[in-house]
Amino acid sequence: MVNLMWSPSKELRDSSLMTAFQKFIESKVLVHFSSYIEFHEWSVKSAPEFWSLLAEFVEIKWKSLPDRALPGSTPMHRMRGVSWFEGGTLNFAENLLPEHSDLPVLKCFYEDMESIELTATQLRNAVSRCADFLKTKNVEPGSTVAGVLSNGPEAVIAMLATASLGAIWSSCSPDFGESGIFDRLSQIQPKVIFVTRQYRYNGKNIQSMEAARRAINRFDRMPEVIVCDQYDRSHDQFWQVCGGFEHLSIGRDQQEFVERKFGDAQYILFSSGTTGLPKCIVHSVGGTLLQHKKELMLHSDIRPGDKLFFFTTCGWMMWNWMVSALSVKASVVLFDGSPSYPNIKMLWNIVSNERVTHFGTSPKFLSSCMSTPNLSDHNWREVFGAMSQLRTVLSTGSPLLPMHYDWIYRFLPNVHLASISGGTDIVSCFMLGNPNLPVYSGEIQCLGLGMAVEAWDENGMRVPSGKGELVCTKPFVSMPVGFWKDSDDIKYKSAYFEHFKLHSGEVWHHGDFIELTPRHGVIVYGRSDATLNPGGVRIGTSEIYRAVETIPEIVDSIAVGKHDLDDERIVLFVKLKTGIMLDDTLRQKIKLTIRAQLTPRHIPSEIVQVNDIPYTRSGKKVEKAVSQAIHQVEIPNLTSLQNPECIQQYRNWKSAYN
Repeated sequence: MVNLMWSPSKELRDSSLMTAFQKFIESKVLVHFSSYIEFHEWSVKSAPEFWSLLAEFVEIKWKSLPDRALPGSTPMHRMRGVSWFEGGTLNFAENLLPEHSDLPVLKCFYEDMESIELTATQLRNAVSRCADFLKTKNVEPGSTVAGVLSNGPEAVIAMLATASLGAIWSSCSPDFGESGIFDRLSQIQPKVIFVTRQYRYNGKNIQSMEAARRAINRFDRMPEVIVCDQYDRSHDQFWQVCGGFEHLSIGRDQQEFVERKFGDAQYILFSSGTTGLPKCIVHSVGGTLLQHKKELMLHSDIRPGDKLFFFTTCGWMMWNWMVSALSVKASVVLFDGSPSYPNIKMLWNIVSNERVTHFGTSPKFLSSCMSTPNLSDHNWREVFGAMSQLRTVLSTGSPLLPMHYDWIYRFLPNVHLASISGGTDIVSCFMLGNPNLPVYSGEIQCLGLGMAVEAWDENGMRVPSGKGELVCTKPFVSMPVGFWKDSDDIKYKSAYFEHFKLHSGEVWHHGDFIELTPRHGVIVYGRSDATLNPGGVRIGTSEIYRAVETIPEIVDSIAVGKHDLDDERIVLFVKLKTGIMLDDTLRQKIKLTIRAQLTPRHIPSEIVQVNDIPYTRSGKKVEKAVSQAIHQVEIPNLTSLQNPECIQQYRNWKSAYN
């Protein structure tokens, strides 16, 4: 049964930016849309007109106006190599940086340290000084600059300074370690790297400079290294470069913003690397900006003066998405540290104290909140009691389960809970929230405007109802420019365009297993390569999690297939609450719950207790790594995991059937 969790009031619908945009479109094309689904269908069928009018509505700052969104001769079944907004030029940083003022636009929180706040003028001046420094190191349009940085002001300033010069920014988190840093940044050979000397996590000081130095020393070409240390400014080269906080009130008459084409490279993002060396995915200046403004303004209803706080690191695409909120005149709240230090209420306290309007998190964090001992409903009501300003809770990283919807709406009945899903591959979303639509438990609200998403079966046939592979059949602005140094697009084509082929062109295959619901929402059942196949029936792992993780004794779980001659058996690994052991009674409870909520085919043949569940650094469960471990297959890149030490217990597990 699908539960209605929230519906926007007429006042909210009438005042939303989505409504304002729909009225704007209707006035331009002289068509009335009676529903969001009609509006979405038009945005896909009339893609060039949609993207062109979107750029006008969200007020992209152009240096040179483009002729049109797409040349009239562009076939819409062509995917790769589409040239958007030819003739248009712009600068990414110019579109993000706020005008000079004393209004705070960036506030950064750390463990055991006072917060740092920057006004619009301070941010602009820091970016100017950092850009001046980068020019002395011969950073120019097309150069690569990188950060191995904590989630603080240094990362935002260095990225904007890089973008202002037309150079390409890439980053990873200092907790990646030597191999993780080398595997990513050695592929792009940055001219300058900003590195965090030390950071705090869970109350501990962690030295990160040495691992970064060892990685950088292995590069083919030595970059300039600038050290950042928010805990000891005496060792901080970064603020020497930027002039220091005490001098940031001094304005500059001129700020340079180098002109770039819409399709020029802005970011290099890295795939998780769970299947080998991380792929270097190149995203464009204009495509990233336009897509982010669409999602922030229309789908998330973020406005000037709002505050966005997304719990992320610089190694996850949500950091790039979050910082783009500056382009809509919102302020950004950053946090660096453990989400549960000194207690699990820490992030919620920031939301309350800073009067955050939009808070971004993950199902894993919500599960941690739900399973924290000694916190009753009464305690949580006290935490959430002063959050009248919070309008939207965003969630991504993995599918949001019905129990998460239930928990949020128990304490925050008036918020818009928006599950969003896309990825590093597109630096944005395929499906996400909509302030004008109701929220149903377990479903993402809608497909993103302009995104021609369908579900296909393995024969390449559209699945109008039921489960299938997520595909996108028409080009969109935030498709990657390509992969770094990928001659003839060989790796790019292999990654997204070889699973399905059309007689007339290509189709983007994303690798998610989804269902489009009768309410025009989306359910994500997990990654396609993690789909279970017992008896030849495809089962999404998220289906099992939805059932199992409602059981009070279970904190977390992961399901994989164990090869058995010509078939596959489901093995379910469970992490239990402290002090609880898996016995036959609990095993039977798990099986009965799965049978009642799903089908007998979903019942695992084996249920195994483990100490921890492996996750990527962006909060995704890693079924493939567990499958490789139980089959004694080498896992190519353990540094992509946030908790690689837990893999050994899966390697050591012995099936009762062997």
